[in-house]
Amino acid sequence: MFKSYIKNGHKIVLFDGVCNFCNSSVLKIIKNDKENVFFFTSLQSNLGKQIMNHFKIDTAKIDSIILIESETEFSIKSTAALKILTHFNGFWKLFQICWIIPPFIRNSMYNYIAKNRYKWFGKKDNCMIPTDEIKSKFI
Repeated sequence: MFKSYIKNGHKIVLFDGVCNFCNSSVLKIIKNDKENVFFFTSLQSNLGKQIMNHFKIDTAKIDSIILIESETEFSIKSTAALKILTHFNGFWKLFQICWIIPPFIRNSMYNYIAKNRYKWFGKKDNCMIPTDEIKSKFI
């Protein structure tokens, strides 16, 4: 099912559906996605699990953002976040300077935030249920 989205030039963002920080990040992406590039599914959903199986992603090691770009290409952690930001306008373009930071440094910062995201931002008991106005962005 996800392949039909990718073939149409869209990208899929897998996110932690119970994380408050992740949910607010998804809403920010939707707000700034003026070209309608991104679609979303949670890591916990059946489709999310199917996509992770397709790419042989070890969920014990990756429990944060995953950007699916094609049937064979995906990005994780800070690289995924920066690739998403390339589609944003305005001051978000300033974050492109972060590409000069080596991935192991970017990802260590990303991992620190990801490790503490529930403690700092909270966690829901269930995955986010999208409102009617943004429901079309979720698969």
